[in-house]
Amino acid sequence: MRLGAVADDVTGACDLAGRVVEAGLPATVLLGTSSKAPDAFAADGPGCAVVALKIRTAPVAEAVAAATDAARLLRAAGATQLYQKYCSTFDSTAHGNIGPVADALAGVAAADGTAVTVGTPATPGSGRTQYQGTLFVDGVPLAESPMRDHPLTPMRDSDLVRLLRPQTGRTVGLVRWQEVQRGSDAIASAVGDGHTLVDALTEADLVAIARAVLALAEERPVVAGGGAGVATALARAAAGPSGGTPASTLPAVPVTGRVILAGSASAATRGQIAAFPGERLVLDPLELAAGPSALDRVRDALAARADRLAPVLIHASPEVAAAQRALGAERAATLLEDAIATLAAFAVHELGVSHLLVAGGETSGAVTATLGIDRLRIGSQAAPGVPWAVADSAGRTVAVLLKSGNFGGPGLFTDAWEAAP
Repeated sequence: MRLGAVADDVTGACDLAGRVVEAGLPATVLLGTSSKAPDAFAADGPGCAVVALKIRTAPVAEAVAAATDAARLLRAAGATQLYQKYCSTFDSTAHGNIGPVADALAGVAAADGTAVTVGTPATPGSGRTQYQGTLFVDGVPLAESPMRDHPLTPMRDSDLVRLLRPQTGRTVGLVRWQEVQRGSDAIASAVGDGHTLVDALTEADLVAIARAVLALAEERPVVAGGGAGVATALARAAAGPSGGTPASTLPAVPVTGRVILAGSASAATRGQIAAFPGERLVLDPLELAAGPSALDRVRDALAARADRLAPVLIHASPEVAAAQRALGAERAATLLEDAIATLAAFAVHELGVSHLLVAGGETSGAVTATLGIDRLRIGSQAAPGVPWAVADSAGRTVAVLLKSGNFGGPGLFTDAWEAAP
């Protein structure tokens, strides 16, 4: 099996690829569809290629077009199984983009409309489970979790079927946990003709779902999807006897500087910022909106640091909520993303920094785009769903860790360097 995944943001792509590598399948992340992908899969063997897009909150037509291009790119590169990677907290609006993208990928899998989609956002190792169609985040229903007040995709409903139905014209079905316990054959038999969400509480449930996907794929076109959980189970099946043995080791990157760039406002990232014991530099969107002096101040502070091997943290002001009220959530976020991306390029290309840790999906997308990175070679994980990668940026080799805002423990900003290439 060659697994070709379309991810709705960069950190989600890295999440999936990192877990797949740990499961025994080599993985590459392609940043956007401009990258040439003929060699994205391991030669003469199974592998995984993930196209990382920035479409989670994009206009629906834009998201559909990008996802379609990505799926076609993966097919042309040799993907035998398509996968839709969306956030394990089902981040979306009333209009998309999970449903429209699922429709688009099904259309690539089978132009005659016979393809079905099967999956779940459940990733038990990260505290995401689905039961009776309700998504739980660390044991709390989605609508009662911190995602309830997300600035871009506030999740006010925990029922996934109810969330997905307005986003698609196809039927949306549910395979309940009691049916999952009967095994992969029962799951496969319960899959409908449109989109099917499947309950999962344990890793064993994900294995059963993956086996059902593989069985269905022998009879009809299937797009698997969800969080990284089902993809990991598919990878273990493809890796065979080597499943569970990490598939790749990254080359060593000599350490010439370490910078942490945190643009996420998630509860997990806020905890990591609070726990970080080292030097920190703060960005305030209101100051950024007022002129270039705020960015110049941080740039000068970076350049003046005597010890660049000690990690320095650049993060948004704790008063970001006030900036969002004054500027609007979208403009405040864009100002921060642009500033952080500019600082990342300055750190790498002017100061020679070799290692970057970036927190936040939108922030990671901005940083990789500004650095001109079009491909990530995925290595070992610093935490579940948080792998290190090696990339080329204008002829410089850099080690990067692109972290979803919700992932990692409080000590990640201190501990992650131990696993760095």
